[in-house]
Amino acid sequence: MSDNYQYTSIPYTQLSQDALNGVIDDFINREGTDYGMQEYSLEQKSQQVMKQLVAGTAVIVFDHDTQTVSILHKDQLS
Repeated sequence: MSDNYQYTSIPYTQLSQDALNGVIDDFINREGTDYGMQEYSLEQKSQQVMKQLVAGTAVIVFDHDTQTVSILHKDQLS
């Protein structure tokens, strides 16, 4: 990431369940994440993203430049 990016991390525990589901669903639909040869349902993909948030390998962020919320892998923040 370039120094021009300014993110604020948002703990997933600070979001309502509806808001959290919306962020995860938006991330899955926008990113078109690649899951290889196996097909996964939206629910299965959501569970995988949630596991990453709980484990701390993925983080919800607010991007100050674009005024949007997204999910990034923790390595993308450094």
